[in-house]
Amino acid sequence: MANNLRMLQGYKVLDICQYIAGPTCTRMLAEMGADVVKIEPAPGGDRARSMTIIRGGMSTYFFQHNHSKRGVAMDLSKARARELIKAMVPKFDVLVENFATGVMARMGLDYPALRAIHPALIMCSISMAGQDGPLGDKPGFDVIGQAYAGVTDLVGEPDRPPAVLPMAIGDISTGVASALAVAVAIIDRMRTGEGQHIDASLVDTYFHMHAHDVPMVSLRPGRYHPKREGAQSTMYPPGLFRANGGYIVVMATGHQWREFTGAIGMPELVNDPRFKDARTRFKNNAALREVVEKWLADQPSVEAAVEVLGKARIPCAPVLELKDAMRHPHLVGRKTIRRVHDSALGDFDIPGMPMKFSAWPDRADVKAPRLGEHNEEVLRELLGLSDGEIADLYAEQVLVKDRSQPLPKDGRGRTLEDRQV
Repeated sequence: MANNLRMLQGYKVLDICQYIAGPTCTRMLAEMGADVVKIEPAPGGDRARSMTIIRGGMSTYFFQHNHSKRGVAMDLSKARARELIKAMVPKFDVLVENFATGVMARMGLDYPALRAIHPALIMCSISMAGQDGPLGDKPGFDVIGQAYAGVTDLVGEPDRPPAVLPMAIGDISTGVASALAVAVAIIDRMRTGEGQHIDASLVDTYFHMHAHDVPMVSLRPGRYHPKREGAQSTMYPPGLFRANGGYIVVMATGHQWREFTGAIGMPELVNDPRFKDARTRFKNNAALREVVEKWLADQPSVEAAVEVLGKARIPCAPVLELKDAMRHPHLVGRKTIRRVHDSALGDFDIPGMPMKFSAWPDRADVKAPRLGEHNEEVLRELLGLSDGEIADLYAEQVLVKDRSQPLPKDGRGRTLEDRQV
């Protein structure tokens, strides 16, 4: 890499992914400077293209997870398409895929096959449960990984059935973890000259999120059973409380109990035998909740309660609806939310990068590719294919592209339509 390049500039990443987890990994690499080429399967491309708001061949779902990439679309069921991928692989530093385990092997594109032609390749395979083990060949999505990792059982109210998290936390987190793994593997290759295969899974990522229960279950078999807490908490008075005009989350842990009681104007609670320590507060949580929610009801608003607790340095926050979070001056100011533009969708908001670099600015001028938008550009650049060869690939339906994109001309200046006349 030339010394004047920053971050991941100069590195090339081949993306053979759909939906969220894989695209999140490669999108983050692209945002950090990598040249990412996304391969989409014919005829319709990444299934994310058919989800949420769709206008003019672009969906908000696809845009959010695939901007900053170049796009190539081909029929992966055709041998010629797989040959093209194999021919391109040595031009890339990294390949990321998130097919169900075994699909890449059936296409002749698994790590052993690709390593044979490109030993320095870093390949990242993202799946529901990993590349091996009893669940390895099981297809699945975020909620399936969540359930197998023992997370779903802990979500919801204690007196009701388990609930499914309404966000793709496992998908996004696995994508972020995979991007980290790829970056570290690049450093390792700089030192050793060797590539490697990264095996990332939603189950592993979700299981890694258990903050304290795993060792407790291990050391107290049959005795310790994590339970759904819902709006409650095992460390009272933390929890979610009804307030005047909404809800508030409070995280006043044990060492802040005295400050909390002072902030709500009830210092006498410190010496109340019902609440003298974490164990008694847990035992009498219903009474404590009644005290806290009575104080909250007497406050003019949620915001007023947050201000009072904030002055005492008690961690707390209003429970914001998404529309309110999107307008919050903190999120707007930090570019946690950013406004982007698409020729068909117009101006709209997407999340920004979750980390901020002092020497690498956030970007808002990002674009997402139409289906097959960069077919010709990539094949000319990486494989040196001629106009005629590319036109033949369209004629053979190896390559496809969005109808809004012009078809290329062959060496004689004819489009595919001209040749069919």
